[in-house]
Amino acid sequence: MDGTVLVADDDRTIRTVLTQALTRAGCKVHATSSLMTLMRWVEEGKGDLVISDVIMPDGNGLDALPRISKMRPGLPVIVISAQNTIMTAIQAAEAEAFDYLPKPFDLPDLMKRSARALDQKRRGPKVVIAPRDPGDDLPLVGRTTAMQALYRLVARVMNTDLSVLITGESGTGKSLIARAIHDFSDRRTLPFVVAQAADLQGVDGPSTLLAKARGGSIVFDEVADYDDDTQARVVRMLDMLGDNAPRIMATSQVDLAQRMETGGFRSDLFYRLGGVTLHVPSLRERVDDIPLLAEHFLTKGERDLGTMRRLSNEARDLVRVYSWPGNVRQLENTIRRLLVTSSETEITKSEIEQVLGNQPSPEPRSGGGEGEKLSASVARHLKRYFDLHGGQLPPAGVYQRILREVETPLIEIALDATAGNQAKCADLLGINRNTLRKKITDLDIRVTRRRKLM
Repeated sequence: MDGTVLVADDDRTIRTVLTQALTRAGCKVHATSSLMTLMRWVEEGKGDLVISDVIMPDGNGLDALPRISKMRPGLPVIVISAQNTIMTAIQAAEAEAFDYLPKPFDLPDLMKRSARALDQKRRGPKVVIAPRDPGDDLPLVGRTTAMQALYRLVARVMNTDLSVLITGESGTGKSLIARAIHDFSDRRTLPFVVAQAADLQGVDGPSTLLAKARGGSIVFDEVADYDDDTQARVVRMLDMLGDNAPRIMATSQVDLAQRMETGGFRSDLFYRLGGVTLHVPSLRERVDDIPLLAEHFLTKGERDLGTMRRLSNEARDLVRVYSWPGNVRQLENTIRRLLVTSSETEITKSEIEQVLGNQPSPEPRSGGGEGEKLSASVARHLKRYFDLHGGQLPPAGVYQRILREVETPLIEIALDATAGNQAKCADLLGINRNTLRKKITDLDIRVTRRRKLM
């Protein structure tokens, strides 16, 4: 690489790591913890690339992007942020950042993106849309690979005319994704219409929907539940779209491709709705995001209800390992209930157990993997992971990353099954006991009361 990189981050360690890596790659580096200093460097004409954090002691890195673009049109900016929400990714896209990476970031991946930014040709001035204040009402929070890839894909398709099919279990946030795509797109001032099967009944049903949308967005909610006649009406409706057509989105809890193969869903409708497919992972698929979401809902409750609460360490461990069959919606409702019923500042494990014990058992989900071989299930999830990158290759290191994703829950479940007896667990896994101990340390597997070191 060749060029001068301006690094702005209030974390000294990150500044040091980036300075050393970029210098070894052949770049000159100016690093600062001050947004004001960064803006002065930009105004003075320094730098061929900016790498900036969002939250700085003296300002917000995203808010500075329009000013950077105005002062130095064509100067690429890579945003890095510990605010791992969909709004950060969307705001970065709206402010026309060259790229966005969540913290903790993969250093080789950041270096590749920096090289692409430095190699790009200077672009002419662009009209920059100032980032909007998203508020804290959308619980689309997550630092896991699957969620960050989803955020990037949402930001890329936001202002296209492609139809969007949003899949995922009940309570994962499919409707929130659809709403975010609309609210942060160029159609944000136009109507957002959620269509149920009943809205499409009658001769005038489809035309009435189009009249309500007026070029905004229409979301066909749980489209897999539509009967054959309703599906046919949707097909005819989509075929007669003309000028001022609305953005078409649909949500589904079940695998429509699988439903189509068994004759339960029209193929012509499937291909009309599936311009881009966004899969929203369940909480079981992003366990590391559960504590983040819990803290998000506690903070939101403090603002909405004026009630300050925190989870005890044992309560946080329970929240993380619970299966959450109702996904994000169930987690949010549980936290809100605890904010009201808990009498102490610290929410205990027993209080959470009482709330969860009073909840009804989840109904079996349709379209599940009953009878599915493990290899087929793994292949399905891996394909979904690759698909989430929108036609681009995932960051390098997929092999080790996937092994780690599989290895951690395998060891945790084996430890639970053997009541924490490491000798029995090692025998069960077929590995040496010392190897198991090393993996527990390397993978940062927590030793709970059920997993005491033997």
